[in-house]
Amino acid sequence: MRWKLTRRATATALAGAMAAVSTLLPSAQAATRTGTAQRTAALTADRPDPRTPPPPRLPRDFRGKGVWIVRDLGVTVPFTWEGRDGDSQMVAGGPQYPIWFTNLIFHGRLYTLTYKWPGLTEHPCSQIPGFDLDTLNQALSGARFVGREVLQGSPNRYVNHWRVGVVVPKLPPGKFLRLPLALGDVYVDQGNRGTFWQVLQFGVQNLYDPELDEWLVMHTFEHRPGTVTLPRRCAIPAP
Repeated sequence: MRWKLTRRATATALAGAMAAVSTLLPSAQAATRTGTAQRTAALTADRPDPRTPPPPRLPRDFRGKGVWIVRDLGVTVPFTWEGRDGDSQMVAGGPQYPIWFTNLIFHGRLYTLTYKWPGLTEHPCSQIPGFDLDTLNQALSGARFVGREVLQGSPNRYVNHWRVGVVVPKLPPGKFLRLPLALGDVYVDQGNRGTFWQVLQFGVQNLYDPELDEWLVMHTFEHRPGTVTLPRRCAIPAP
């Protein structure tokens, strides 16, 4: 906050000691106001910033295209992300690319099926029950705001940067051994928290990647229903 100091002009000249006192008043007032400003700034620093935007929230219906990037493998493949009626599906790569997988939230379950990945010989469809759009958005609601940024490109994207993650074990501040189970940096449009432009994923969900981190970068993101298809292999009940 900027403080503007004012000095009152006197109508008549004061002599002697009064003149000396009058010359000291402005500096005394400035010191008082500076001290007030410092105390106010200290109090404000302890309060939540009212300008912090609402956290990311994945919409029920959307569709977008972009790329999936695995930098340590030198791999960049086409990527789609679509949602319909609360279900959603990611597809990275394809039969002609070095990686190919799909992640789905479908009817209250989280599915992951990896068709192709360097060094991978088994290709089961993993399932986690009790996971839906509300579960995902609840996790996103606890994200920490990093700041307002610009993703430079054609065009530039004005985004809000958020950090979301799970660290175990839950311990108070201090010298304790903690492990990042899953971390993510989420970049959503400053004008719409439901428009996702970029996500960094890091943690156990990236075990196939030697460096445990993968990027998705969206080139388009529309708020209209997409297509979500459960692979036949995932429709078979898990053993």
